[in-house]
Amino acid sequence: MIVIGAGLGIGKLAAAAAEGIARQPSAAAQITGAVNLPLFLLEGVAILAEVFAFLVLIL
Repeated sequence: MIVIGAGLGIGKLAAAAAEGIARQPSAAAQITGAVNLPLFLLEGVAILAEVFAFLVLIL
């Protein structure tokens, strides 16, 4: 469930970044830089959720 939410969040983040770059191509580097931190945080949450789910299944 958490992984699905993280996937949807990453998709919305990428869509917003693509729309921002399409509107203002000169700010592509700034938009890409601003997207990196939330993207990494969402990926981290998804990985931790998978690890915890795997541990719950094993234990």
